Amino acid sequence: MRAYGQLTLAQLRIFARNKQVLFFTLLFPVILMVALGSFVGGGNTMSLTAGIVDKDDSGPSKDLKALFDKNEGIETSDYGSVKEGKQAVENGDIQLLIEIPKGYGDSIDARDGAFSVPVYYNEKNLTTAELGLTVVNGVIDQYSKELAGYEPLVTVEKVGIEALNIRYIDFLVPGIVAMMIMSNNMNGVAGQISAWRERGILRRMQGTRLKASTFIAAQITARLLLNGTQALLVVLIANLIFDINVAGSWLALIFFIVLGTLAFMALGFIIAGMAKNPESAGPIAGFVSFPLLFLGGVFFPISNMPDFIQPIVKILPIAHLASALRETMNLGTSIMALGTETLILGAWLVGGFMIASWVFKWE
Repeated sequence: MRAYGQLTLAQLRIFARNKQVLFFTLLFPVILMVALGSFVGGGNTMSLTAGIVDKDDSGPSKDLKALFDKNEGIETSDYGSVKEGKQAVENGDIQLLIEIPKGYGDSIDARDGAFSVPVYYNEKNLTTAELGLTVVNGVIDQYSKELAGYEPLVTVEKVGIEALNIRYIDFLVPGIVAMMIMSNNMNGVAGQISAWRERGILRRMQGTRLKASTFIAAQITARLLLNGTQALLVVLIANLIFDINVAGSWLALIFFIVLGTLAFMALGFIIAGMAKNPESAGPIAGFVSFPLLFLGGVFFPISNMPDFIQPIVKILPIAHLASALRETMNLGTSIMALGTETLILGAWLVGGFMIASWVFKWE
């Protein structure tokens, strides 16, 4: 027990002395979180922009224009000519251009049939264009019915449901914490253990009465304290800057941080056992961790990935760690409801340490 405590303190002193590594290990995820959160983390709504060219300049045309200006789903701007508006559509400044042709007012006053209002859109961005055209059609259709005095026999009662508003930053922060846990443990353990083996530190430890289990337990404890502190700082900084709150239990959050730390430490020990020297440990860890960042749902939902990748994604440890952290932080889901994530991370933990004990070398 004394050896375990001394080794744990020694490992923490090593972390504390290497202030540059400690600083940048925390600074990188914070900078990444702030940068992505500032650019795209403000919300999850789509804004439609439309330009209006009123060539008729009559009372009815101004009424129609006022309808679009008042519509909360469209951000409108005025253009002096159709040519200028078309150029704005091509440049991406606006998504639609609505032209109210000359003679529109006279046609409405005379009630001489339907009048065509051209709407220009960018054919290269059909998804947004179709959404905008749907909104424009709805506005004009309702306006036409009001002009004709049409009273529908069947109407739709709009009943709003207040749903949980998950912003991109709410999605991102748990992913950043998962990424940090993976990097600190898988990459950090592999590099440090390989360096200790090359310098003969592990060989000298083996020559003492120190047990391998004591050595590994001290490593685990020190890294758990480090990861817990860093994860807490990231969450607190996110709360300060982006008003991120933990909806669920802090105990559940700590549980998954511990479980994720152990699972990725096991992978780090495997890489350390396979690597011949510190120079090869880094590239091997990078080769493994880099794809996990994109396949594990750190930056975007795994449901958006192609179907043929889904079976692979669903067994990756970082995907389930990020999912468990999001469920806990954003939705307040209890540990009991996250049995799948717990079982898969636990399987990686047990299987990883079994393989690590087989490939691990003291010298």
